[in-house]
Amino acid sequence: MKFTKKIAVFCALACFLCASVSAASNAERTFAENLEAALSSGSLENALALFNTMPAEIEHDLDLLTLKGSLLLSAGKTADAEKLAADLLAKEPKNVDVLLLNAMVAKQKKNATKKTQYLKQILTIQPNNPDANIELGNEQAVKRNYRNARDYYLKALKGDPNNIEALFGHGKMSYYLQRDDDSKRSFNKILSLDPDNAPALSYLAKFEAEARHFKTAIDYLSKAIAIEPDNSDFYFDLGNFNREMRRYDEAEKAWKKATELDPDYFLGYAYLAGLYDEQDKIDLAYEYYKKVVQKNPNYYYAYESLGMLAWRKEQYSEAAKAFDSARQANPQNASYWLMLAACFLKDKKTQDCKRVTEAAMKGMDRNSLEYLALRLFHDMAGDSSFTLKVQNEASKKKKGKFLYYLALYWDIKGNMNLAHKYYAEVTQIQGADFFEYRLAEWAESPNS
Repeated sequence: MKFTKKIAVFCALACFLCASVSAASNAERTFAENLEAALSSGSLENALALFNTMPAEIEHDLDLLTLKGSLLLSAGKTADAEKLAADLLAKEPKNVDVLLLNAMVAKQKKNATKKTQYLKQILTIQPNNPDANIELGNEQAVKRNYRNARDYYLKALKGDPNNIEALFGHGKMSYYLQRDDDSKRSFNKILSLDPDNAPALSYLAKFEAEARHFKTAIDYLSKAIAIEPDNSDFYFDLGNFNREMRRYDEAEKAWKKATELDPDYFLGYAYLAGLYDEQDKIDLAYEYYKKVVQKNPNYYYAYESLGMLAWRKEQYSEAAKAFDSARQANPQNASYWLMLAACFLKDKKTQDCKRVTEAAMKGMDRNSLEYLALRLFHDMAGDSSFTLKVQNEASKKKKGKFLYYLALYWDIKGNMNLAHKYYAEVTQIQGADFFEYRLAEWAESPNS
């Protein structure tokens, strides 16, 4: 639970306690009012200090002591909270609030077994207890057991139909389970209770975007950003929605803001790199792909793009470095081995090519297209068996990929008539989604 949300909960409880002692002594009322004021100001330390001034008449009040335990836990004083929680549990072993306090202490101490034990005890007393069900739902959500998580949130909603945290959990899990109507109902109900709930607005924006109502999606998201201007997730989505509308300047602005807010996360740089790449801003794209791999060295798609862009600029040494990094991150992809070998051939580094292809071919099926392509680059002679196997390949994607390597073989050999014949076959494939397609396009139209 976020700190501001905790304070709101504590304030609500303090207000209740203040009301409950309205018929009590002046000292008791003064204590309750001071506690409420301290919590409203957001000062946990001041609130905790007030417990040292509790009137004797209420120093053993269970609700107040449970509140103190929660405040200690929120202030990071886990040992003090644990001692108080254990003392209260010894006196009130079936009190739901005391059990919940002990569960939260166990959570803070990363004792999952104890936490679950206390939560299950709560559910035997109150099967629809919102707090226990929400906590168990959150556990399942982290494990991506979305159906189980949704069921816990539903039980929480039986206990409290207007619980915003349970509504949000249910809406989010329903979104993942593609139960769109259920999800929308939860998020819309949240907005009826809390019109400024930014996460609910952001999910409704996603639904509008999926329906390709991008203007409405942006309207929702703009409201969310006005409420939570430092939420980088909102800017990622805002960039995506604007890109879909071909508003590239707005997409760029949104993703740059995302990288400002979350400078160590690679995704914003990846989005920007892709945006520049799409607009043929090659130098900018190259710069941002390099930032991607600085932030996430295992993101081989960025190395792939770096290799492609360097290849396009005929910087074969740089392309080789990038494809080699892609190969190390994803050694099962034969394309990276083949492009690395081709870079060496372009740079007249025949022995390096042989070293790479020999390493790649070890243990491979000698009848596979991957092996035959590597053998072709290794020997740089004899293509008949490979050509026949490529032409007979049933998979359109696989055929297209290896037609490219057949074209590249003839390109390196200097037979441009055959090279362009096979490059053209690649570029005629509809809906191609392999990176070699783009390389074939560049080979056919080098100035595009």
